[in-house]
Amino acid sequence: MWAVGTFLVASVAVLGVSGVSLAAYAAWDVTSSITTVSLVSDDTASTPGAAPPPEISAIDGGVNLLLVGSDSRTGQGDAYGEDEGGELNDVTMLLHISQDHTNATVVSFPRDLVVDIPDCPEGGGYTAPINESLSQGGLACTVLTVESLSGLSIPFAAEIQFNGVIEMSNAVGGVPVCVSELIDDPFTGVYLEPGTSNLSGADALGFLRTRHGVGDGSDLGRISSQQVFLSSLVRTIKSDSTLNDFGKLYGLAKAAASNMTLSDRLASPDTMVSIALSLKDMDLSKVTFVAYPSFSADWVPVGKVAPDTDSAAVLFAAIQADQPVAVEAPGGIASVLDPNAPVQPGATTAPVDPAVPVDPSVPVDPDAPVDPDAPVEPTTPEPGSVNADGSTVLPSNVKGQTAADYTCSVGND
Repeated sequence: MWAVGTFLVASVAVLGVSGVSLAAYAAWDVTSSITTVSLVSDDTASTPGAAPPPEISAIDGGVNLLLVGSDSRTGQGDAYGEDEGGELNDVTMLLHISQDHTNATVVSFPRDLVVDIPDCPEGGGYTAPINESLSQGGLACTVLTVESLSGLSIPFAAEIQFNGVIEMSNAVGGVPVCVSELIDDPFTGVYLEPGTSNLSGADALGFLRTRHGVGDGSDLGRISSQQVFLSSLVRTIKSDSTLNDFGKLYGLAKAAASNMTLSDRLASPDTMVSIALSLKDMDLSKVTFVAYPSFSADWVPVGKVAPDTDSAAVLFAAIQADQPVAVEAPGGIASVLDPNAPVQPGATTAPVDPAVPVDPSVPVDPDAPVDPDAPVEPTTPEPGSVNADGSTVLPSNVKGQTAADYTCSVGND
């Protein structure tokens, strides 16, 4: 989960440091720390005579990036538990940026989602939870798995580990997180009273990792709780206190580069700057976080979930068409709207008169005169239909929120 947030931070940070007098040194210092890995598409793009990859603004249909959070303890010290060997992508997120740079969609894939892992250069070729794809063939195998599941082409990818989350949250000065009910998770050591807390370092990592402490204790609940953090992180990044602070921007870029593995084509400074440019002025209400839809099924192991391909088809058709998406209502298994959220510009709230109850048993007279000033009951749009603002209506089981939605994480009671 944290991968997308840190990548957004890194992108904006690279843009920020590129515009100051120390740009040359800063760019060298940041990019010299980057570890790279090749994707299958990188091999094709690097063949003799192949055209260089285009800038993001020139890619038809927008751009897709896969962002992975690894649970590997290798080189991370002993603060995150015993190193069990192997490496799982317990966080897998797809970031789509529209071609016109007006909107972005972030899709979180549950780690327990049972999918077909395709034949990868170093493994795969069987059905298993999606978080096993990283151990089967590295980042390239996870990319192939999500491409197969979504039908999308993914030319860029990044991976981040535990230390990166800690350093990134420290660099930004902490992320304010709202909690509506007590979160008490002995497994990750997270204890948060109701209210808003500024989370950084190990506290931020613990919050992002907690599953038992939020919602229904599942990974699906953790995803909606993580979206609370992500939306606040994006608001923090885009605030003047971050964008106008060179020290923060440079620290963010350095922390990200030192703790991330990027695919070859993504590691180019020009590419990172062009991504930052596409995100820099994006409206918060046009950055949407959603969870890949799933359901319990007899054919998957206990505790795992099956992909709801019908609902997912609506989501990925919108992404393929480069259209923004709209969830039925902000929130999920472990998140609710913040009752103390600031009023957003342009927001309207229809007053409700509790003294005038609605009696559903009273028949409606089709010949009765229509009052033009009477309020109109909203209708529920069909999934796949397009709203007036051009966004595709998602099925009700595709949960999520926008970066403009102030939400609170719900503890597991």
